[in-house]
Amino acid sequence: MYNFISMAKVKYYYDTNTLSYKRIELNTIQKVKKGFFFTLSSTIFAVVIIISYLYFFDSPKEKRLKQENQFLSNNYNDLQQKISKIEDVMEDMQIRDDNIYRVIFEADPIPNSIRKAGFGGINRYEKYRGYNTSELVTNTAKKIDQISKQIYIQSKSFDNIIELAKNKSKMLAAIPAIQPIENKDLKRIASGYGYRIHPIYKIRKMHYGIDFTAKTGTPIYATGNGEIDKVSYERGYGYHVVINHGYGYKTLYAHLRNLKISKVNDNGEKIITKIQKGDKVNRGDVIGHVGNTGISSGPHLHYEVIKNGVKINPVNYFFNDLSPKQYEEILNLASQKNQSFD
Repeated sequence: MYNFISMAKVKYYYDTNTLSYKRIELNTIQKVKKGFFFTLSSTIFAVVIIISYLYFFDSPKEKRLKQENQFLSNNYNDLQQKISKIEDVMEDMQIRDDNIYRVIFEADPIPNSIRKAGFGGINRYEKYRGYNTSELVTNTAKKIDQISKQIYIQSKSFDNIIELAKNKSKMLAAIPAIQPIENKDLKRIASGYGYRIHPIYKIRKMHYGIDFTAKTGTPIYATGNGEIDKVSYERGYGYHVVINHGYGYKTLYAHLRNLKISKVNDNGEKIITKIQKGDKVNRGDVIGHVGNTGISSGPHLHYEVIKNGVKINPVNYFFNDLSPKQYEEILNLASQKNQSFD
């Protein structure tokens, strides 16, 4: 009969034959099983400890990555604020450029379709794809590219403005700025720009210029420096001359008596010559004389100002030889809804 007793980690049994306790000796299989279960339990316990630590605590590498992410996030927000400020500055520069500088120098504003145009190419930002921050990086890259293009366009615009500023005196001399015939008493304007009753057809029709009444043979003056662009006869305009002043401006003088003018040659002799295409003229030079050719109801000059191919109101281009009071008076005369002479 055996009685077992366990003391500490050593187990004993009571041998009734010898009436004494003897130590239990494990065989090889039992030792292997015991070792296996001990190792397994130790491993499971270690895994549980490691997982718990990783779940509740960051590793040094994770801490460093989180710090870097926070740093990048803060820098990204700062970068976005700086980009927004640059965009505001660029917008202010563009507004000033279009509404002040380019207006002063008679230059056309740059369309928004050009200023705000993006970059072509569907694969331009392909290298930023496939990351958690792809959208942020791509949007930032697009903004920077757009700002870079706007800066380039604005730089070219300022280069253009600088050239215009250098040629300011030349431009001012070329822009139409006086009345084409002598009209100190302001009584020569018969019909202005706008819808008027046609003297021949008796219908309401758009009148694209200003009619100045004067006696046949009254001198007609170039209203700005330029070059004779056209010398012709047409059924409507009769004998007429077109001057190209540059900077997008042209002026037309119609119903002339003929195409002959008097000039002084190099010997100081007065000669009669025909005005020709390509002749250079200065403001105040005689380019013809009032007549009644073409479709006209009486001797007069029909005068037009053309800017970039569009016929505009000539009354806005008499500022060189009128006082503010005279200009106001001539505006009233030109706005009267009467019958035109052509």
